[in-house]
Amino acid sequence: MINWRYCGQVDANSIGQSLTIRGWVKTIRKLGSLIFLDVIDRYGYTQVVVEDSNEYFSQVKSTTTQSVVQVYGTVRKRKTPNPNIKNGDVEILLEQFDLISLAKTLPISVDDDSNVAENIRLKYRFLDLRRPCLQKALIFRSKFINACRKYLLNEDFVEVETPNLSKATPEGARDYIVPTRMGPNHFYALPQSPQIYKQLLMVAGLMKYFQVARCFRDEDLRADRQPEFTQLDMELSFINEDKIQTLIEGMMHNVFKEVMNIDIPTPFRRISYDVAMNKYGIDKPDLRFDLFLNEGNKYFANTQFKVFQNVLKNNQAIKYIITDKFFNKEQVTMLKKYAKDNKAFDLIDLAYRNNALEGQLKKVIELDTIKQIFTDHNIKEGTIFMIAGDINIVNQALGAVRNYLGEILGLKDPNRYEFCWVVDWPLFEWSDDENRYVAAHHPFTSPDEKSLPTFDTNMKDAKARAYDIVMNGFEVGGGSIRITDPTIQQRMFNAIGLSQEQIQKKFGFMIEAFQYGTPPHGGIALGIDRLMMLLTHSESIRDVIAFPKDSHGYDQMMESPCEVPSESLDELYLNVKNK
Repeated sequence: MINWRYCGQVDANSIGQSLTIRGWVKTIRKLGSLIFLDVIDRYGYTQVVVEDSNEYFSQVKSTTTQSVVQVYGTVRKRKTPNPNIKNGDVEILLEQFDLISLAKTLPISVDDDSNVAENIRLKYRFLDLRRPCLQKALIFRSKFINACRKYLLNEDFVEVETPNLSKATPEGARDYIVPTRMGPNHFYALPQSPQIYKQLLMVAGLMKYFQVARCFRDEDLRADRQPEFTQLDMELSFINEDKIQTLIEGMMHNVFKEVMNIDIPTPFRRISYDVAMNKYGIDKPDLRFDLFLNEGNKYFANTQFKVFQNVLKNNQAIKYIITDKFFNKEQVTMLKKYAKDNKAFDLIDLAYRNNALEGQLKKVIELDTIKQIFTDHNIKEGTIFMIAGDINIVNQALGAVRNYLGEILGLKDPNRYEFCWVVDWPLFEWSDDENRYVAAHHPFTSPDEKSLPTFDTNMKDAKARAYDIVMNGFEVGGGSIRITDPTIQQRMFNAIGLSQEQIQKKFGFMIEAFQYGTPPHGGIALGIDRLMMLLTHSESIRDVIAFPKDSHGYDQMMESPCEVPSESLDELYLNVKNK
């Protein structure tokens, strides 16, 4: 039985040939004296016809769906072609049949349109992955990563694997700790990123490094977050922000063209962090639609509305979004929920039409003022949404309202890709939990030139040489130029409250390395899982990862994490403490 083909390769050019195909039984249909068998692999499926005079007729009839079979026969033209599949004009008339592996009844459906609870799908992930949509997602992921790899290798990068058994360092999340048999209280940590290793590779003189890196963070999960994830990590010596951003733009343009046949325009827009927050209400703006956040204080200088009077008296902000659309009660209720979930006291909504206001506060907010706002925006009629109070809360809450407006107005075209760089980030951010400023990125991010003299004394206004790449309202990567001056690094450690003992214990090896000739360097990491989720229009990153954890970080298939035998704990010098 030679002349073997994949199921999806049997086509009109094969008519008259004797072929062997192997795959899984998708369906079995008995119609009178004939059995129709659809055999599938990841390349497609082919219809096989078995006549009742064939010696294998009864064996085929008793075969179950999803069994693995081998079929030999002659390709012929179908009497009734199926235009819905690529080889629907041909079929194989079976001559020989081998049952390779008989399948039990599957506990889940493996069709794309199946409606199976996610926890069941994850428990039987090895079957769930037979669904064509998941296979397409993993194939796309493979092509995308390899296109990135090819681009970087052509740019003379060196691919280096860094350790997964490392040391706990402060990078913004909890570490996963790994016990060892080396002695009591001796632990590895799984790396949150290869950050320190890739900087040491610059000290080593490699100059251009990348890897497809596995990273681990013990943090709360959500639809676009997993405890272990993959990032395309890179670092370069003798570089600046513009050159790194240009490199990534070139890679993205090349990869999108090669993998998706899409020309994305370059260069990407650069938007400062402050502009992003004030104009879009978020540090990862979705540029597929406008609906900007507008300053409203000047319009209400003489208002009689006491809430606005108090806001202006306290030097706070009134901001609004204006649109020529109208909204029903259910939509407005959801918009108000988004605002309140983001700490706003309330979302004020007013419809303006027929020279009159509609809404709960139509009698206390001046008609002439709202009319003037609509006139200034050259909008005849529509709706205005307003939030007043602390500027940070106003921006955050109105940004959430803007995001939901983009959904209900159908402005988020999933087949349109809008990139931008968010730059000029704060070097520090305030932590309510710790009641102090902490590093906004990581403690190796360099202050910008203007902030260098005072970044550790004026932490509120210090800016970083950091940059995030954003696509369609999602951060898909980020990086920075690193600190390489030991004096500046020491000031940074002091600013975030590390004692000399802590500095030496956590970073002594790095501080020493930087004393032997360190080139200026910087880098970036792209979140592969999040990118794949967006580019395949998946609802969750779990749909683009072969074997993901559930929303609680539990592996349903492997039933992990799980208990280990007491003798294993003894070897690791561990005792389990029950709450």
